[in-house]
Amino acid sequence: MNTPPRDMTETADTSSFDARERDLAGQIQTFDPDIDMDRVEKAIAFARKYHEGQTRGSGEPYYLHPMEVALILAEIKLDETSIITAILHDTLEDTDATHAELKKEFGQDVADLVNGVSKLTKIESQTAKGKQAENFRKLLLAMSEDIRVLLVKLADRLHNMRTLEGIKRIEKRQRIARETLEIYAPLAERIGMHSLKEELQDLCFATMNPEAREGIQNRLQFLRQEGGDLVKKIIDVLSKLLGKQGIEAEITGREKTGYSIWKKMQRKNVAFEQLSDIMAFRIVVENVEECYHALGVIHSAYPTVPGRFKDFISTPKPNGYRSIHTTVIGPESQRIEIQIRTQEMHFEADMGLAAHWSYKDGEIRSNQEDVKKYRWLRELLEILEQEQKPEEFLDNTKLELFQEQVYVFSPKGDLIEMPSGATPVDFAYGIHSDVGDRTVGAKINGRIAPLNTRLQNGDQVEIITAKTQNPSPTWERFVVTGKAKSHIRRFIRQQQRGEYIALGQAMLKKIFQAEGYDFTEKAVTGIVKQMRVTEADDIYANIGSGHFSARDIFKTIFPAHKTETAKKPAKATEDFALAKPADGGAPVPIKGLIPGMAVHFARCCHPLPGDRIVGIVSTGKGVTIHTIDCETLETFADTPERWLDVSWGEGPDSPEAHVGRLNVTIENKPGALATISTVIAKNGGNITNLKITNRSLDFWDMLLDVYVNDTRHLSNVIAALRASPEVTTVERARGR
Repeated sequence: MNTPPRDMTETADTSSFDARERDLAGQIQTFDPDIDMDRVEKAIAFARKYHEGQTRGSGEPYYLHPMEVALILAEIKLDETSIITAILHDTLEDTDATHAELKKEFGQDVADLVNGVSKLTKIESQTAKGKQAENFRKLLLAMSEDIRVLLVKLADRLHNMRTLEGIKRIEKRQRIARETLEIYAPLAERIGMHSLKEELQDLCFATMNPEAREGIQNRLQFLRQEGGDLVKKIIDVLSKLLGKQGIEAEITGREKTGYSIWKKMQRKNVAFEQLSDIMAFRIVVENVEECYHALGVIHSAYPTVPGRFKDFISTPKPNGYRSIHTTVIGPESQRIEIQIRTQEMHFEADMGLAAHWSYKDGEIRSNQEDVKKYRWLRELLEILEQEQKPEEFLDNTKLELFQEQVYVFSPKGDLIEMPSGATPVDFAYGIHSDVGDRTVGAKINGRIAPLNTRLQNGDQVEIITAKTQNPSPTWERFVVTGKAKSHIRRFIRQQQRGEYIALGQAMLKKIFQAEGYDFTEKAVTGIVKQMRVTEADDIYANIGSGHFSARDIFKTIFPAHKTETAKKPAKATEDFALAKPADGGAPVPIKGLIPGMAVHFARCCHPLPGDRIVGIVSTGKGVTIHTIDCETLETFADTPERWLDVSWGEGPDSPEAHVGRLNVTIENKPGALATISTVIAKNGGNITNLKITNRSLDFWDMLLDVYVNDTRHLSNVIAALRASPEVTTVERARGR
């Protein structure tokens, strides 16, 4: 049989594959020549055979992708099993290969790891928040079995982000980038893989906000031209300074990434020119003693910046990170951040948990016990066990992942990592859920403090408990950890169950009467099994809380009954109240309200979808929706009966516009107003109102009302404005 000639594209693809195979083999040989290369090559042949004929969005053969993922893991020196898993990671999901085949050819470990990764692949294709939450549950469960599932998945996501331009639809690229930024980059941070996290973040930034990133890169390029090779000059000065004291050090310097600069501009509400420490330098020395010696030399030579010194060698971060951080007014009068560490610390800082999976004397599996040190993973798994909606689970786990950290001490001196803004109640739940439930007070640094006090780095916290105490619903207003929120919400749900039962029963009775039926308990009991609940009270409680529609329950009891009212979409009206914006826009669904309530948005805080909100009942006015941090809410503190637990419902397919108000200061020069109008328009916003509040010779202050879809959209507009040279400051306005 004659073989048809291959075209040039196929030849090039084969050549690329062979080159990557050589790269992978070479990389493996550099850190562990004892790895069984025959087994690796067998996996490569297996993957190529089963992926034959499949292509990626860019048109290249699919089997190049698993090779690249394996190469990423080889570069961070992972074990043989992880590398083989990377090569095979898509075979179960995308080919005819079976778990039994993998087990037979490569062993139980590889088969189970590939199976764990395969369960997660659909996370990219989900758009509904509930479905994404379910896939995130799978990720957590797979991580709890073997953390290498996460390492393979992170490498897979990194290569997907590097090749994201191969996807033609910009909406899909942005969705993948947003998911990467919200889930995978924080996970990389939490296991200490800082280099991978930074690359993921910058790739996401390039996709989600290319104009802002380009603006920052242009300014960095301008600074390089103005200052010459400033990084090299500073390195030379530091090298000579340490060398005179007999310290041998490897010094590297770099500009911070575009994304980290952008985040700092957002966090500090400053323009690019107001940032002073955009350069970071790393000093790697031989041992711990020289770390402190080098620190002393640098502090003796240069003024330190107060509040910017952190010693993570004497008190390592809970994820194992060790280093000394300090900021000084250094050479060339530049404010620079300096990190001092040993070579071992440096490797672990970049690789994080992956460093524990490096091949060391054949003892790999024993290091799985290191996973137990990761409190955040235990917290996420505990949240997973709580009875709540998938959307609630995803929100609570994001709280655990995304916030910056503070480090506090227990009375015994144990270092506890908490999210920034955490309170003693968060700390109590971090110790144990029972401690959180029974909290009545707290001592911070030996003094009694309110339970809503924000903890600071270095605080020593002692929790006071009582057996008769229960969680207070007011705690939910100030706690920040997902674990605390999930436990408090669960208690509130249990406490409110009686109220929901009474409300649900009343709603169902009303429908019975309207349709001409006598209400009987027996009728409801008859559908308990059909509704997959335990008792009739469960049905009433679900109606009262909005999980079931009273109309649907009636139709389930009397399926043959037909009336005009039965044809109405009762589900939508009983799950949501539709709030009509003051500007006459389209109705907005709000969960937690009785249909028919008069609803409007507070002008003191301009709530947007994405904000945490609360409803305040006003006699004769209906319900006013405020953001949870609105200062006006203080006036209702003594009337908790007027507070309603509400949240944004699922909106229509096309997002509706909402008013977001901004305080903006711009330079008083020609074209400044035109520039900010263009920036807002390019980011999908629309100015609906503009009021100049202060004029001076050099600057104008103004209030801008901008139509946006939600808080994320408003944040993008704010970030884009901050990247504009004409804008001095911009922040979300909270007043009238």
